[in-house]
Amino acid sequence: MAAGLPRPHHVLLLVLLLLLLFLPPSLPCATTQMAPTTAAAAAGGEANGNEAASALLELLQRVQTEALRALGPDGFDPKLYVDLPLSTDERAAAAALPPPAPAPSRAEMEAYLARYFAEAGSDLVAADPPDFAPEPSGFLPRVGSPEARAWALEVHALWKDLARRVAPAVAERPERHTLLPLPGRVVVPGSRFREVYYWDSYWVVRGLLVSKMYDTAKEVVLNLVYLVETYGFVLNGARSYYTNRSQPPLLSSMVLDVYGATGDVEFVRRAFPSLLKEHSFWTSEVHNVPIRDNHGQVHNLSRYQARWNKPRPESATIDEELASKINCIADKEKLYHQIASTAESGWDFSSRWMRNSTDMTTLATTYIIPVDLNTFIFKMERDIAAFAKLVGDNATSEEFLKASKARHIAIDSILWNSEMEQWLDYWLPTDGDCQQGGYQWKSDSQNRKIFASNFIPLWLNAHHSGSVQFADAAKSKRVMASLQKSGLLCAAGIATSLTNTSQQWDFPNGWAPVQHLIAEGLLHSGSEEAIKLAEDIATRWVRTNYAAYKATGAMHEKYDVEACGKSGGGGEYKPQTGFGWSNGVVLSFLEEFGWPEHKEIGCT
Repeated sequence: MAAGLPRPHHVLLLVLLLLLLFLPPSLPCATTQMAPTTAAAAAGGEANGNEAASALLELLQRVQTEALRALGPDGFDPKLYVDLPLSTDERAAAAALPPPAPAPSRAEMEAYLARYFAEAGSDLVAADPPDFAPEPSGFLPRVGSPEARAWALEVHALWKDLARRVAPAVAERPERHTLLPLPGRVVVPGSRFREVYYWDSYWVVRGLLVSKMYDTAKEVVLNLVYLVETYGFVLNGARSYYTNRSQPPLLSSMVLDVYGATGDVEFVRRAFPSLLKEHSFWTSEVHNVPIRDNHGQVHNLSRYQARWNKPRPESATIDEELASKINCIADKEKLYHQIASTAESGWDFSSRWMRNSTDMTTLATTYIIPVDLNTFIFKMERDIAAFAKLVGDNATSEEFLKASKARHIAIDSILWNSEMEQWLDYWLPTDGDCQQGGYQWKSDSQNRKIFASNFIPLWLNAHHSGSVQFADAAKSKRVMASLQKSGLLCAAGIATSLTNTSQQWDFPNGWAPVQHLIAEGLLHSGSEEAIKLAEDIATRWVRTNYAAYKATGAMHEKYDVEACGKSGGGGEYKPQTGFGWSNGVVLSFLEEFGWPEHKEIGCT
């Protein structure tokens, strides 16, 4: 372990207690327990460190509130204020904060921030990756177009701009930072996202492997392993305010891809215990839901569920405004719990999680069994089985093969819809209708609305052992036909949903991870038609990224799939650039599909 980092077992004890603290009392088939209610519970850490983290977060949220009053809502980003490093003692900064009444002036607030805080992001320092080469040997051999290659090298060069290292001061004075210490170099998404994020890192790693930056890819993964060792799971992001939730679990996929590129068995051995620990996290009673099918068979599937029932510190002013229409404190806490749980899904926010697509207060994420989450856990189980065999643990390998087979059956029994030829999210009842042994499956509890997530299990076709596919060629062909007539395929990629709600994970936005998961699955689905569709999706996505880059000089977080070259919008913050997973997916598509010399790369 790197010098100066907190001892994992101290932090882990507190976080394990945190995991046992909370299941919301309204959830059927769940133990009724108390929710953590303080910033200390969010921050984790040793006892005295926990108290300091709590004090810092509470101060920063007060600063966030007063800054909104002083500066106004136009262009206001609440996350900025909880990312500020203290430049002095927390008590001095708290004492000097302008009083709530009257509202501080802009000049007063700016003077206060300048005196007591450093700039957001200043606790990360530039860290040029030593394995970066301007044009790596063997880079994108199937890209024959000079224009496409020149642009791909510019995207490749962005890794240098996004590479950082956590400053030593973070470990030395953790009470002054919400940023968490990490042992290795990091690659951040970009813009307001100044820290490591969990599921973003999968596509960052895929892009780094295309760029032949194997050592940097390993460091990115081992940072996440360190988070598991320290907190018991991979956090949503490397901030103290993210320790109450995770994100879509793709750590085993990162380990597998790095191993596939490097053959480094010791790297697998290093990560293996953390993969077992992460699997336990996602199959614990916090996330596991038993459902009995019409044949009496009980299946276990997983859901998202954060351990938090207060406003998210990074978006507290937004959450408080949303909850202001609710009078009952208990109902506010239920809403805050659903908001945090939706953030754990990575799809924050979408009509996918709402009972009423026009009303965010109807979020019900913890009552939903998501298709994509269980897809990722199935793959985790298959990956762990393969790793266990690789390191000589045959008993564990057999255990996880058995677990993956059970989850495969569960996904097809509970989530598959043969009429629509899609996998559908399953909604749990909220009335406590849970008999001994689990919920009774009901066909009308499947959500028949169309989302891109309904097709993500196709991705498993790209990652199977031997001749066994998750969906065989005939089933994959039917799913492909369903996708083609779904309405999701648009001029510039796959839409996230069919409903325009102004939420960022709804129409007309398309996101890099969704394009990659579905296209890579189609590519390995066993038919020429599926390969052609996969290439068409990749082509449309590469072109829109290229056109937007040429127009703006940046890679974007999301894109509007109705028009080539148009970046996306909506959601609770301004559109961001950088951008880690967009870069990784473009590079991966160019490696997987190539780009012939005379193929037009601009919008056509």
